[in-house]
Amino acid sequence: MKAIDQATIAFSSRSANEGFARAAAACFAAQLDPTLDEVADIKTAVSEAVTNAIVHAYPDRLGQITLRLRLYDGGVLEIQVKDAGVGIPDVEQARTPLFTTGGEERSGMGFTIMESFMDGLKVRSQPGKGTVVTMRKRIARRAGAPK
Repeated sequence: MKAIDQATIAFSSRSANEGFARAAAACFAAQLDPTLDEVADIKTAVSEAVTNAIVHAYPDRLGQITLRLRLYDGGVLEIQVKDAGVGIPDVEQARTPLFTTGGEERSGMGFTIMESFMDGLKVRSQPGKGTVVTMRKRIARRAGAPK
């Protein structure tokens, strides 16, 4: 399936850039005329994915995070968060609610939150090479919305 629009943004793994990524994703999604709840869902999921990359992919150094946004026919928004960090040795374990490698201050609910706010979530990772989190959300066209 070919994207009808796309944007790619790369930024350093500084915690201040989490808000930038949230805003960028929300602005890109705005062309689908989402509801406020849908925008909040998108921002929350992006926040979790980017925070995971900041905290877990680069625990002791700065690295690069790439946010790739795509729109497909039918109002489908795809968001990809990619890092070249330490990777996840066991993705299934990492997706288990309450599992964390981030210490006591981390809840271990990042992937669970992403799953609950988006329609689809895929996680690919290779230890030592990084992680790619791909999320999809369909934004339903509202009655009376312009085409």
